[in-house]
Parts: sequence; structure tokens; C-alpha cells
Amino acid sequence: MTQKLNQIIAIEKGAKNRLYSAITELHKNAQKADLYYGFSKTYESKEEGGEQFPPEQKKVMMRSDDVLSETKKLFTEFLDITATKDFANMSAKADVTVGGNVLVKDVPVPYLLFLEKQLTDLRTFVDKMPTLDESDDWRKDEASGLFKTEPTKTHRTAKVQEAIVLYDATEKHPAQTQLITKDVIVGYWNQVKQSGAITRGEKRKLLERIELVLSAVKSAREEANSIEAPEKKVGEDIFAYIFA
Repeated sequence: MTQKLNQIIAIEKGAKNRLYSAITELHKNAQKADLYYGFSKTYESKEEGGEQFPPEQKKVMMRSDDVLSETKKLFTEFLDITATKDFANMSAKADVTVGGNVLVKDVPVPYLLFLEKQLTDLRTFVDKMPTLDESDDWRKDEASGLFKTEPTKTHRTAKVQEAIVLYDATEKHPAQTQLITKDVIVGYWNQVKQSGAITRGEKRKLLERIELVLSAVKSAREEANSIEAPEKKVGEDIFAYIFA
């Protein structure tokens, strides 16, 4: 029977979950030695008419051949489904195309999955980059490669003590003065802001391009996964040798 590769991928996930659940339970019980053993016994009185006891019995709950048969069945199903998927993956390829331009040709599915992960990480990386503060006007300085603003001037002050006269001097009393502290401009700062951040426009453009390529990779993966996947049967041969 032939199915699409994407159908096999979906089936494999369900089979894997079912297998792991079943094999875990089977493995847990298969280690309990007491379940493999049982007995039946009857009582025979030494004297005629002596006390009688009902027969006793403990059933064997697990048989090794049943355990191995069930294990073989579960693993065979999983091996066959995975083989069908992996053999189909060998020929599952598609082009990564953006706007009619082929960026990468005949890309296999495993690399498409890898590429999708890396582009998703790149998108997150670019999205978290700081951008230029738009409250300032920036220009690109080609010599340094940095963005710069026009110079701005701010003054610098210093605290200076100055005596003020509270009462003028008279014939009988000297002048009364008091020291006060004043903020006096003593100089000027000429500041040019610099930044190595990305512009909002450039960041938006990068994110749009990454998104286009990411969408193209996802489309290529879907296309590659739509190929026919001929059924593979490998489990029987493997277990025929193991259980020979």
C-alpha cells in the first residue's frame, strides 16, 4: 500500500506514542518473576475419613512466549512505519522559491526542517535588536559607520559662594553680610550622540525577508512531504532472525 509521506509522518507519531505506552507497561510487568509462576495442589488425608482441604491454585499470569510475541508485534509495526518514512525521505526534495526565484534547489526534508529552525531563531534574533531612538534626528557617518546626531549645546554650572549685604554699615554698627551659594554657568557641553543600532525601517525589511524565506521553506517542506511513500516491511525479517 502506498501513502503520502506526510500521512506516514502523522501515522508514525501515533504509532510511536502507542508503542512506548504499551512497551513500557509490558516491560514493567515482564520483570515481575512471580507472574510467570503458578501451581495447583490438592490435599490427600493420610487416614480415611480424615480432615479434607479444598484444592489450591495460582494461575500463571505471564508467559515468556506471549511477552516476546507482543513485543515483536509492537516493534514490527513501528519499524515498518519508520522505514517507510525514512526511505521516502531519501527522495523527498523540493526547491525553496521566493517570488519565482529559486534560492536553493532540490532540498531534502531533513535540511528543510533544519533550515526552518534556524530561520525561526534568526527572526527572533533580529526582532530583539535595538533600534535608533526616533526622538533624535540621525545621519549615517560613512567614515565611522555609526549614526550621529547634530551637536547640541548644554551649559555646565558650578556652585559659587557670594556675599550679600543684609544691612548697610552705620556710624554705630558695621555692615551685616551673609554668604549665599549660587549656580553659575561656567562652561558649555557640545554633545554629538552616536549609535550603532539598526533603523526601524531596516529591521522591518529584514524581518519581512526572513518571513518570506521561512514561508518558502515551509511550503517546500509540505511539497516534499506530499510525495508517494511506498510501504516498507523490514520488521518481519529482523525479528525472524532474532527469534529464529
